[in-house]
Amino acid sequence: MFGVLMVDSSIKYRTKRLDEEDVYENDAQYNDKIIERLKLLEIQNRSFITEKLKLEKEVESLKSELERLNAPPLITGVVVEAIDPTKVIIKSSSGPKFVVGVSSKIDLKDLIPGALVACNQRNLSIMEVLPSTKDPEVCGMEVLSKTGVTYFEIGGLREQITKIKETVELPLKKPELFDKVGIEPPHGVLLHGPPGNGKTLIVKAVANETDSTFIRVVGSEFVRKYIGEGARMVREVFNLAREKSPSILFIDEIDAIGARRVDTGISGDREVARTMMQLLAELDGFDPRGQVKIIGATNRVDMLDPALLRPGRFDRLIEITPPTREECLDIFKIHSRNMNIKDLDYSVIIDLIDGLSGAEIRSLCTEAGMAAIREDRDYVTSEDFKCSVSRITSSECQNNSLIGMYG
Repeated sequence: MFGVLMVDSSIKYRTKRLDEEDVYENDAQYNDKIIERLKLLEIQNRSFITEKLKLEKEVESLKSELERLNAPPLITGVVVEAIDPTKVIIKSSSGPKFVVGVSSKIDLKDLIPGALVACNQRNLSIMEVLPSTKDPEVCGMEVLSKTGVTYFEIGGLREQITKIKETVELPLKKPELFDKVGIEPPHGVLLHGPPGNGKTLIVKAVANETDSTFIRVVGSEFVRKYIGEGARMVREVFNLAREKSPSILFIDEIDAIGARRVDTGISGDREVARTMMQLLAELDGFDPRGQVKIIGATNRVDMLDPALLRPGRFDRLIEITPPTREECLDIFKIHSRNMNIKDLDYSVIIDLIDGLSGAEIRSLCTEAGMAAIREDRDYVTSEDFKCSVSRITSSECQNNSLIGMYG
């Protein structure tokens, strides 16, 4: 009996031991699962925190956007004078002047006379300084891409090119030379001469060589319908040239606004005269050794007002003369260098092109190429040039007769 009890107790002890070992094994697996679960929850928590921060930023952005849209509109004004750090005289867009306060966020150095500002509707306090506005037409006058024209593409005109280099290139590239000598370079350059001889081409080459901003405007663009619009446009063009310096401001056909003033009662003539007076004032206000150079061009220098040609405005007058016999041949070689030409006799060509302008020689090369295309050829001959010369000279004679008929 005692032996049976001992066996039973031994069996129970072993069974209990096995149960405890199973529990320990189950506890270890459970702990591993808990740890894995905790790691997963931590990853999810970090993801939720990141998402929360992102949403909070988006909410703040939407709130600020809503506040901006709900803010009352501001009115514009122009600074007349700064009285002290807290008071400024402005001229409102409606006309009258006011003494107003200034926001603490504004730098007082920006409140210069003429600055455009935004004011509160209630008390007209200055809230911010606005950038200066420009006419879209004025901004469109800037040639953004480089002209790509070099002096080697200009036939002849070596003396004129040297003069314009001295007047425009040297002050932009080496202003210290003028300081050492103690002189001031010419304020402006006026190119004049018959049409088609390379006035605009020279200016493009200068702009390309100096790596300057090239602003081209035709004089007739300054002629406006309403009083004061032309003068405002002149002022904005010169301001654009100053901002984009170093720059070259090229005013083509300047006789459209620079013609000699006459005593007439026509309102249009008076408005053109006002525009020219604004141009004279802008030319006088330029630093000759600054980073802006003014070049004018005209076919009728005899029509210009003497005030425009006096020293201090257009100091140097450069005449662009028709090409000589040798220069005509140089121009022809430049325009025909990419053409497929066979059996060309230059002694014949030089007799054909003698007396033509640079533009006419270029047109001659184009017409000769068109003649070859009409005959289904891929090359140009001397006969094509002969036919083209007769065509160009006949059209020139026709144009001259029309000019004589109609003035």
